[in-house]
Amino acid sequence: MQVTETLSDGLKRAYSVVVPAADIESRRSKRLSELGRNLNLPGFRPGKVPPTVVKQRYGTAVQAEVLEESVNEATQRVLSDRGLRAATQPKVEVVSGDPAQDLEFKVELELFPEIGMPDFGAIEISRMKAEPTEEQIASALADIARRQRALVEEAEARPAAKGDFLTIDFVGKVDGTPFPGGTGSDMDVEVGGPGFIPGFTEQLEGLSPGESRTIDVTFPDPYGAAELAGKAATFDITARKLKRAVVPDVDEELAKKLGFDGLDDLREALKGRFQRELDQLARLRTKRRLLDALARQADFAVPAGMVEAEFSQIWQRLEQERKQGQSDPDDAGKDDETLKAEYRAIAERRVRLGLLLSEIGRVNSITVGSDEMTRAMRAEAARYPGQEQQVLEFFRKNPQAAETLRGPIFEEKVVDFVLELARVTETSVTPEDLAKEPEAQAEPARTEDTQT
Repeated sequence: MQVTETLSDGLKRAYSVVVPAADIESRRSKRLSELGRNLNLPGFRPGKVPPTVVKQRYGTAVQAEVLEESVNEATQRVLSDRGLRAATQPKVEVVSGDPAQDLEFKVELELFPEIGMPDFGAIEISRMKAEPTEEQIASALADIARRQRALVEEAEARPAAKGDFLTIDFVGKVDGTPFPGGTGSDMDVEVGGPGFIPGFTEQLEGLSPGESRTIDVTFPDPYGAAELAGKAATFDITARKLKRAVVPDVDEELAKKLGFDGLDDLREALKGRFQRELDQLARLRTKRRLLDALARQADFAVPAGMVEAEFSQIWQRLEQERKQGQSDPDDAGKDDETLKAEYRAIAERRVRLGLLLSEIGRVNSITVGSDEMTRAMRAEAARYPGQEQQVLEFFRKNPQAAETLRGPIFEEKVVDFVLELARVTETSVTPEDLAKEPEAQAEPARTEDTQT
């Protein structure tokens, strides 16, 4: 096999590869011979089909198969003989595949960059620690009590006040015509409360049972039903009953009704839940700071193909959000050229961090074990109550789908490894201070796409 390097530009490489026709012919003849020994054709004894007949019937298919195998094997030899690590799938172009001539093809690829290990000990990270406050717990208990409220019908009719509940029938209309989903009956609505359309519940104030009223509202834009977004509408409302909310006391009886041993048990459960949420948020803060510190040390070129693939995913998601009316407010007023430049920079950062984390894991033999994958699959299955077995079966039948769970686990293990070596100091903060830090969500580093 003859290999000629035709391009060496940064991480890009290109080669011209020639495989002698004799090697191709030898491989083809061997494959036809193997095929003939196992072939069963009408008019011939099994395994006794003449070579000329085998070649006539299957020569073209075998030639294509042999060429594909030869190209794949030769490409792998090009990489292994030169110690190259391809970052993207090599692009192959066959120049000559004539059976009578040498096989000639071109191969283009991008390499993983040389990545030096950062000085982990020089990284200084402040890890915030917050604990739930008594005010948080008291507020949560009050919310629980409100959700357990009972609606008691008033014995005497009176105008509804804010905080009361009206049982209503209603018919919604746009341009005087009822619209699908705009009709309801015997629905309890909190006067001045949340829900429905902005301005709807506020206009119920002063309405008494037995009375009717037509109110005017405007659907928000965007809205779940696109055909109603931004449109003016009227609702013909008839009040049937007036109810008041009776909120139970926060006491032992309420706790036991919710399945706890007592009020202290309920308080401890809430405290534990809040602590887990705070710890998770603190972890995200710490991870973001670590990734920022690593990004400052990650000074190496990244494969353009990987950046382009990451950018394409980001841009596709952005366009989909646009269609759904869910664009990021920070993007408002920016033209596509500006947005593409910003999101391409984000894509490059993700790829660079992904490559760095992947290399840290490779150099330090960090792997994801089968037991960890099993736990991850079970955790994913638990997100679909009643369908757990179907989800697990899906993962068993689709190993590639299961592999999507490996990347996040690997990334977290690498982050933990680096944090062990970095200079980490713990700082006590209030839950409010923890929540105020901007950009709470650490950007994913996409290690699932870069592990080798």
